[in-house]
Amino acid sequence: MIKIAAFSMAAAFSLLSVLAIAQSATSTDCPCAQLAKARIPQATITAAECVPAGTFTPPGNTQPITGLPAFCRVAAVLKPSPDSHIRIELWLPETGWNERFLGTGTGGGAGYINYGSLAMGLRKGFATANTDMGTSPGANELTGHPEKWADFGHRATHEMTVAGKAITEAYYHKAPRTAYFSGCSTGGQQALMESQRYPQDYDGILAGAPANNRTHLHTGFVWILRATNDMPGGTLPKQKLDLVTRAVLNACAGKDGGAPGDRFLTNPAACHFNPEILPVCPDGTDDSTCLTQTQLTALKKIWEGPVNPRTGDRIYTPIPLGSENVAAGIDMQQNPAQAPNALFYQYKWAFGKDFDYKTFDFDHDQDQLDALLGPVLNANSTDLSSFKNNGSKLLMYTGTADPLVPYQDALSYYERVIGIQGGLPQTQDFFRFYLIPGMGHCSGGPGLNDGGDMLGALIEWKEKGIAPQQLTGTAYESGDAQKGVRFRRPVYPYPLLPAYKGGDERSAESYEGVAQPVPKVKEPAARYLK
Repeated sequence: MIKIAAFSMAAAFSLLSVLAIAQSATSTDCPCAQLAKARIPQATITAAECVPAGTFTPPGNTQPITGLPAFCRVAAVLKPSPDSHIRIELWLPETGWNERFLGTGTGGGAGYINYGSLAMGLRKGFATANTDMGTSPGANELTGHPEKWADFGHRATHEMTVAGKAITEAYYHKAPRTAYFSGCSTGGQQALMESQRYPQDYDGILAGAPANNRTHLHTGFVWILRATNDMPGGTLPKQKLDLVTRAVLNACAGKDGGAPGDRFLTNPAACHFNPEILPVCPDGTDDSTCLTQTQLTALKKIWEGPVNPRTGDRIYTPIPLGSENVAAGIDMQQNPAQAPNALFYQYKWAFGKDFDYKTFDFDHDQDQLDALLGPVLNANSTDLSSFKNNGSKLLMYTGTADPLVPYQDALSYYERVIGIQGGLPQTQDFFRFYLIPGMGHCSGGPGLNDGGDMLGALIEWKEKGIAPQQLTGTAYESGDAQKGVRFRRPVYPYPLLPAYKGGDERSAESYEGVAQPVPKVKEPAARYLK
């Protein structure tokens, strides 16, 4: 059980002094500027400015954000430890505030402010906050900085939340009525970490494709890089990945609850694909119509996923069938010029800046990684009792074609929570999980590109007591909402999946929610769920 952390420096704000500063402000052209005088322990406000409606180009960016209402922009640096340097931003609507606070997540190793999420929340009327999680200028630079590891793992999001609420109250002279968090990938890790460690922070949390089993998820990346690069000729060109996915879909698409014309899988766990049917190139040949024996061996290893070579214990789940050629999949993860720079920062924290993935020991090195970083990075606790008792609600979602953070890990987490809660009804009273057919990592993918208005459903659940049931997901042309709609499909709380019942395959009305028999997915051994 993870103990609920006591309020830290942010919770110890002298809120009265902050409010006094704001309330003493006379009418000026920019009331927001008065927030620059706020005295926040262990924090420094670096900007407090009024931004007019229209277009705004964030600092350090060249791409302007358009269609914004007028807002108060506050930037600050928080230092809960002497080595911390957590940047946050808070965007507060000048008018039309919906009296809600929205914390938002980021991606990868963070190290930046997610201005897109700030703009999204602002347009919807939220007082919206975001943090770089304390890893600027980049997560690869944090070797030897354990306090910054803790900031990234959980502390930065909590400090942002408490500070953001206090600044919001100072600006509007009233506290937010409710508070919500929304994030995907690393943002999903932030979301689950909040529900487990800081259950009082939010009334509702939306967790997408959560990278919560962090030290084992990244071992999956090392596994793929090693599977394809340890043997000369083991990498899989994109044409061959397309060949593999076509074969998988020809064997299973439309037979796993989806529609006959689907070119994605609704329930990959129901696909029993035999890799031996893939065409193997004759000796001495290598073209896009077949796999070499070396490439087939690498593919089988990828589909097996990382295991401890000494004990046979599963370390992490493999990528799902049907996701081989999806963005951020094998093509990226097998590239030694790309994956180590983007995905291996925690190995540099544990083993030094000169970490060499080719020497990683999946037995003893994994134990060392887990012992050092697991306690601050992994959000695997299934004890959500404090969050539930607080009356808070949690929605989690992930795509069945996500090759970066495989859906099986989130499904495994949800099943473990069901076990702790004593059954599905007790769990769905506060926590619901949606599998989005064919969605890639957080969006995109060959199937649905989003699962519908989940944040709106979360708010309605918390504030009106209307539990979310069927939502409507959308697949856009080329994954771009500006290019029109390819099809729509309902999505349901797990264990229901959309089953085709006849009619227009593009219409959501042609499907119904059916509890599919889902074979047990490959999940980590208990020792790798800490």
